[in-house]
Amino acid sequence: QVQLVESGGGLVQAGGSLRLSCATSGRTFSNYAMGWFRQAPGKEREFVAAIRWSAGSTFYAESVKGRFTISRDNAKNTVYLQMNKLKPEDRAVYYCAAGYPSQHVAVVAAYDYWGQGTQVTVSS
Repeated sequence: QVQLVESGGGLVQAGGSLRLSCATSGRTFSNYAMGWFRQAPGKEREFVAAIRWSAGSTFYAESVKGRFTISRDNAKNTVYLQMNKLKPEDRAVYYCAAGYPSQHVAVVAAYDYWGQGTQVTVSS
């Protein structure tokens, strides 16, 4: 089984920064990908960022481009999400996901495994 554990969430003021971590364990595949999604109260889960493990290719939602950065640490089997210039609208529960999508890394259906989520709160 593949297990994911998120950490790093918390409270931050608007304009501040926060770094989320996702530690993974278990079997993987050659085209494995890791993604970050978020879900605010009353809204559907939305794509934030993704990275293909082997190639290192990254993908971002338009709403976070230039502010968020996804990266990986191969030795630790961990993926990170560095969030800068946070806005109140970034408030949500952030989820780490893993899967092996062939092309569409920005959709929920592309991922098979999910973490429990970590809360990010941004104050005005």
